[in-house]
Amino acid sequence: MLTRNDRTAFTLKCPACGRATPHRFLYIKNGCDIFQCRDCGLGRTEASSFDPLAYYDDGYFSGRQSDGYADYRGAEPVLRREFARTVEFIQHRKPHGCLLEIGCAYGFFLDEARRAGFEVSGIEPAESAAAHAGDLGLNVICGLLSEATLKSLGALDVIVLLDVIEHLPDPQEALALLANHLRPDGIIVLTTGDFGSLAARSTGVHWRLMTPPQHLWFFNRASIASLAQSVGCRVESADHPWKFVPFSLIAFQVGRMLGHKIAASPTGNRFAIPVNLFDAMRVVLSKAPP
Repeated sequence: MLTRNDRTAFTLKCPACGRATPHRFLYIKNGCDIFQCRDCGLGRTEASSFDPLAYYDDGYFSGRQSDGYADYRGAEPVLRREFARTVEFIQHRKPHGCLLEIGCAYGFFLDEARRAGFEVSGIEPAESAAAHAGDLGLNVICGLLSEATLKSLGALDVIVLLDVIEHLPDPQEALALLANHLRPDGIIVLTTGDFGSLAARSTGVHWRLMTPPQHLWFFNRASIASLAQSVGCRVESADHPWKFVPFSLIAFQVGRMLGHKIAASPTGNRFAIPVNLFDAMRVVLSKAPP
């Protein structure tokens, strides 16, 4: 554990580089120290006491956490519209097959993928969200990612992590585990904030996605590529897509940044705004040739 006097010169094991690298102290946010690998640019939160199972409960999806979603279930129509676009994006690369989503919440994305012809399954730590997905007839396992769970699902053609990898305590270990259960011609599709974007660099500690301890890692393109390489994968594509975001979620997040809590409303849940600050990236990974 680092002390305040250790900030100027130290090394930490970087999950993207796969080795101990020099890091620099950036700033403090929400009582957490934020550091950055000098080699690949991966940002990290020092939050050893963070418990994901305690944090990602029903309150995370209903506006009762300091971050998260204003009303995830209430915004279902808008979310499904956006998820259907993501499924279409995936189908251009993998038209069908076995698809697993990590952090599948209430199952809306999986349901859209099932409608498109995929054989779907999911893993979700929040009990109420996993239960709702089960009510939709989806194969969703409540808990955290593990070798035993993946082994029970068999070989996978598509693995999806939508705004999830930045929450994982050990992204290298998780991605290595997923890659081991991916078919040779399979793909991993993930979305996460872009720490190297103009928005992230210009706003620094006030960046909208700088929300520790919920966000433990802050990736840029170089660190994602390095992480992929460390587990035998490569980046097939990376872009900054437009996204339809419920107005209620925009209001909730803006309120959080301003120190105010804005409750979701039925009207705000029904309407969406196309948003692109070019600070959130979508990355497609594939297994590197032997």
